[in-house]
Amino acid sequence: MQQYSDLTPAAAIAEAKRCLNCKVPQCRKGCPVSNDIPLWIHELAMGNFGNALAIINAKSNLPAVCGRVCAHERQCEGNCVLGRKDRPVSIGRLEEFIADFDAAMNLTHENIVEKTRGRVAVIGSGPAGLTIAGELSRKGVAVEIFEMEREAGGVLMYGIPDYRLPKNVVHNEIAKIEHLGVNIHTGMTVGRDLTVDDLFAQGFDAVFIGTGTGKPKMLPVPGNDLRGVRQAIWFLRRVSLYNAGYISREEVTVMPGHKVFVIGCGNTAIDAARTCIRCGAAEVTILYHRDIERMAALRSEYDEAVAEGVKFRWNTSLTEIHGTYGEVTAITTDTEGRLSTEAADRVMMAVGSSPAARIVSTTEGIEVDDKGYVITRDVPCGMTTRKGVFAGGDVTNRPATVVHAMQHAREVAEGILAYLDAVKLFEKINSTDK
Repeated sequence: MQQYSDLTPAAAIAEAKRCLNCKVPQCRKGCPVSNDIPLWIHELAMGNFGNALAIINAKSNLPAVCGRVCAHERQCEGNCVLGRKDRPVSIGRLEEFIADFDAAMNLTHENIVEKTRGRVAVIGSGPAGLTIAGELSRKGVAVEIFEMEREAGGVLMYGIPDYRLPKNVVHNEIAKIEHLGVNIHTGMTVGRDLTVDDLFAQGFDAVFIGTGTGKPKMLPVPGNDLRGVRQAIWFLRRVSLYNAGYISREEVTVMPGHKVFVIGCGNTAIDAARTCIRCGAAEVTILYHRDIERMAALRSEYDEAVAEGVKFRWNTSLTEIHGTYGEVTAITTDTEGRLSTEAADRVMMAVGSSPAARIVSTTEGIEVDDKGYVITRDVPCGMTTRKGVFAGGDVTNRPATVVHAMQHAREVAEGILAYLDAVKLFEKINSTDK
C-alpha cells in the first residue's frame, strides 16, 4: 500500500480510541465546516475506514488537504477536552491518515450523478473553486473549471510548500473532483483569454469567481522596486514551478549563501522563510512589527521554523531597502526606535494581498468595494451585483484559510443551486403560459 501519512493503521486506531466521544463535542464546534468529528473517529477506532471517510466527505471535499494544513490547534484540536489536562486527540493526523488510506486503497467510488440542473463555470481551482465544483457536481450540475495555471489546485499547488502539502496529495484530491464529472481547463485566464460574457455565450447558466487574492501588497518603503525584493507568494510559486520541472533553478532567485529577510509573520511568511532555508540560504530572518503574541502564524509553525534555523525579530519595522546597480545590498530597520542597517541579498514581502481586477474590469455589472473585494448578497448566497455571477472565498474578503474558503464555498453552492432551480422554474412557467 502506498502511504503518505506517517501513521500506520494500528497507530491510527490506537489514537482514535483516545476520543471520549463527548455528548457535546467541542471539537465539532471548533471546526469551521462542523464536521462530525467524534462520529468518524469512532468509525476509525472500529476499523471502518470507508465509513469514516464517508462521514468526512459529507462536509469536506478536501480531507487530505485539511488534515495537513488546517489550523487544528486553533480549531478542532484546540477545543478537544483532553487537551485541558493531557494531549488532545490528533484529529488532523487522523483525517490525513483516513484520506491517504482511501487514496492508496481506492476505497471510495462515488456514483456520477446525471447533470440535469444546469451548467456552471468555475473560475479558479483553489479550495473555494474545487469545493464549489464538488458540491454542485454531486447535486446534478455540469461543472467546468477554468484555471490560469498549468496545473489545477490554486494556492494548494502553488502557495503551500511541499513539506506541508505534498503535491501528489493535491493531485489525488483533484482527481476525486474530476471523477464526479467535473471538467478542468488549465492555462485559461478569464479576463484575458475569454470573459465572463463569453462563458454565458457558451451556454453556462451561472459563473462562480473563486480566484482568491492574487495581487500581493508591497510595503511603501524606499528601495521596494529593487530586483532582489520579491513577494513571498511569488517566491513559493516559483519553487513549486521549479519542483514540477517547469523552470530552472536560477529562476527561483534565492540561492545558496544568500542572506534573506522576510517581512510579516503569517503562515505565508513562515512558509517562505522555511523554504528559503531549504533553498540553501545562509541566514533567514523574519521581521515583524508586533510581538510574538500577536503574530498571525500558528505557534506550531513558529516552533518548527525556529527548529530549522529561522530567526525572528519582534517589534521591528522595515524602513528602507538599499541597493547597488538595481540589486539589494542592505536594509534599514527600526526596532522600538533604534535604527540599524545590515547586509541583505533578498527581501521577501508577506504583508497581505488583494484581488486582481482582471475579471471585474472586463465584465460589466460586478461591483467591488473600495479595496477591490467583490460585493455579494446574502440571498441567494454569494451572488454578485450581476445576475448569475457568484463569488466566494478570499475574493470577497473572507478569512484566508483553506477550511474557511471551503466553508463559504459550501454556502455559496446552495445559493447557486437555488438560483439554477429558480431559473428553470421561471422558464417552465413562461413556456407553459405561451
